[in-house]
Amino acid sequence: MRIVLAEDSALFREGLARLLAEGGHEVVAAVADADALVAAVAEQRPDFAVVDVRMPPTMTVDGALAARRLREEHPGLPILLLSQHVETRHCVPLVATGGFGYLLKDRVLGVDDFLDAIRRVAAGGSALDPEVVAALLASTGRADPLAVLTPREREVLAHAAEGWSNGAIAARLSLAERTVETHMRSVLLKLRVPDSGDGHRRVLAVLTYLSVS
Repeated sequence: MRIVLAEDSALFREGLARLLAEGGHEVVAAVADADALVAAVAEQRPDFAVVDVRMPPTMTVDGALAARRLREEHPGLPILLLSQHVETRHCVPLVATGGFGYLLKDRVLGVDDFLDAIRRVAAGGSALDPEVVAALLASTGRADPLAVLTPREREVLAHAAEGWSNGAIAARLSLAERTVETHMRSVLLKLRVPDSGDGHRRVLAVLTYLSVS
């Protein structure tokens, strides 16, 4: 894929560019601030964007704001946020549109995991760090929006919200895939979210439901 990379740390930016190149991707632009990111995407029309959340000019949430702008101006562009911090205020609309990931730099366990996350997001899926999922679910303002779920159902929902398929969740939790499917049907029923039959849309529907309830 042709990728635009936005990261203000020169060393991290260079390392990430080399990692992506070794993974078979072409980094068509590597920039250090949010304004340059928006301009690079407009000029290069990449297949994918990797964006740090905290970048110049303010070093607060410029990357997240730029990601929202990119999603508006380039609706089909998959975006992966990469940060040391969890920022959910500007992320709920991005999660709800699919083709979005948000990973924490310190928690990416390996190169293969990172490249796999890029593949899932590029395919229209999601890749969310568990801490990001927890923050998104907690951002509803409700005392406990998931109080109706059992501990196992919460666990299955959290893994699903990270972007894993039922089969992958079953492997990670040492459960039968049919058991995971049963838990997910129960989750959707209890949260009153209709099952669309598409695993990714189902996760997005749950997150969207929780974000607006």
